[in-house]
Amino acid sequence: MSDVSCTQPVERCDLLLTGGAVVTVDDDRAVHERGAVAVRGDRIAAVGTERELAGWRADTVLDCRGKAVLPGFVDGHSHLFQALARGLGEGMSIVPWLCEFMWPYSIALTGEEAVAGARLGVVEALRAGITTVVDNHYAPSDLATTLAVADVIEHAGLRGAVARGMAGERTEIAARRGQPDGLFRYSNADELVLTRDAIGHRPPGSKVEVWPAPLNLTYVGQRLVRSAVEMARELGTRWHTHCCEGASDPSGYLEAYRTRPVQWLADEGLLDHHATLAHAVWLDDKDIESIAEAGAGVAHNPTSNAYLASGTIRLAELRGRGVPVALGTDGPSCGHRQDPFECMKQSVFAQRLATLDPTAMRAEDALELATREGARYAGVDAGVLAPGRLADIVVVDLDRPHLRPLNRLVSQLVYAARGADVDMTIVGGRIVYADGRCRLVDQDEAMADAQHHADRLLARTGLGR
Repeated sequence: MSDVSCTQPVERCDLLLTGGAVVTVDDDRAVHERGAVAVRGDRIAAVGTERELAGWRADTVLDCRGKAVLPGFVDGHSHLFQALARGLGEGMSIVPWLCEFMWPYSIALTGEEAVAGARLGVVEALRAGITTVVDNHYAPSDLATTLAVADVIEHAGLRGAVARGMAGERTEIAARRGQPDGLFRYSNADELVLTRDAIGHRPPGSKVEVWPAPLNLTYVGQRLVRSAVEMARELGTRWHTHCCEGASDPSGYLEAYRTRPVQWLADEGLLDHHATLAHAVWLDDKDIESIAEAGAGVAHNPTSNAYLASGTIRLAELRGRGVPVALGTDGPSCGHRQDPFECMKQSVFAQRLATLDPTAMRAEDALELATREGARYAGVDAGVLAPGRLADIVVVDLDRPHLRPLNRLVSQLVYAARGADVDMTIVGGRIVYADGRCRLVDQDEAMADAQHHADRLLARTGLGR
């Protein structure tokens, strides 16, 4: 006898996930304990209980019993090229870490090495359930390498953006901070030409776009920042930058320009809804008000901020003003793992420690940052399991000792699960990771290649000593 009710017509789809606990992350925070998700093409066609979707038939049916089904994670700020330097740079705060370790590494890196690092990075991202990545790429940032990194991201199955880092001409602040000359390898004019060229190859609407990214508001010259924002507006892209990550950033800017970096953007009419600001730790009340009024987004990087002792973001105030706040891993070097579960957990812990209030943030809030808010920040029509949204989906295996007994699903996903528990990653309705293997990239080859290049790089530069 058919299990389809006579009042329930048969519907066809390409992919049907059934039997799992479906965590929608919708406005009602609905969780269907025995749920189902139907996918047609690259979009979600239906979501509900298993009974509600009993009439659906698919070319591929995935039995998700004992698993959680949730929206794909968005990594709002990463540096995939840093994968070759994992584990190095221990015990430094942000400015020494940059000047003594990361900048020398970045300057020494070849295009081939950067691509090898990015390939390893995308493998790790897919295995952890990341479906969208904003990769702030600046080493090296020639056109060929920038586009090769974008190709690596897309060919692996991810969506997102390569935010091409622009340093431009060395400023007084950069000199005062001791930043090496080699970082400033292009003139302002060359930076803009290269970025425009890269966007021409990967314009808005591409699966992996290119965005202008003045590297840091503190030490990149104001003329270059202005030109980057104007380019983003002209070409219809978002733009990306590091913002007030270190405690000395606003004061150093104030000393040089008699204003704070966020306030300069706001006063000059440059702060807008295209802006994606990484870190944004050291903001004052007026900064937060300006970011909210402009509709700008923020990428919160709790794990790397803790690693470098950079401080804790004013998350409640930003979210209370409606600012889209994503979570970011900050790449494989500073965050050490591209694990959105770790970032969710750390985001809660950081707020509770900063406020000494256990109610300051809850697991549901953290999950929203990693999914729906991240998608809003990146401009991606995903982040929620709902009809019409992009079918970016993660399946998590709950049959693990550290996830049993299963009492409160969302809490256990945020506090107990980890990237290694991801069973499947789906991007645009396409299974790109399953059964421990990436489907579109050879992960064994990526690991071996990264080790080979890392060994040669460290031998050449001595950075590992």
